[in-house]
Amino acid sequence: MKTSLNLNWIENMSFETELNGHKILIDAAPEVGGNDKGPRPKALMLLALAGCTGMDVVSILKKMKVEYDKMSIEVQADSTEEHPVHYIKMHVVYKFWGKDLPLDKIEKAVSLSDEKYCGVSAVYKKAMEMTHEIQVNP
Repeated sequence: MKTSLNLNWIENMSFETELNGHKILIDAAPEVGGNDKGPRPKALMLLALAGCTGMDVVSILKKMKVEYDKMSIEVQADSTEEHPVHYIKMHVVYKFWGKDLPLDKIEKAVSLSDEKYCGVSAVYKKAMEMTHEIQVNP
């Protein structure tokens, strides 16, 4: 299976693409020649991970009939200081709110995403340290 994307230069450091029928604009900060019209490309790596694992976990928990009031995913990343500046560690924090949440089922859903389903995580694990934690709140 092959996937491709076409990224078009707009001006200065701004680029735009259409992905799954949605326009996405990326840009750089003004201090490096951009106009801050969109997110930075590297930061989108965090979004890709959060989105991939989040969709997995929501889908798995739905099949397990686990109901929660709220869920969020925070991705924390550590970078090198020297060039090329790149991520060396990502830590995913899964946060759930609700009454009587079954921690064992949530742990199972997170593990299945981490070990079997999330393609973004699978690639990132080859390049950096990956860790996660689960927080359950009333």
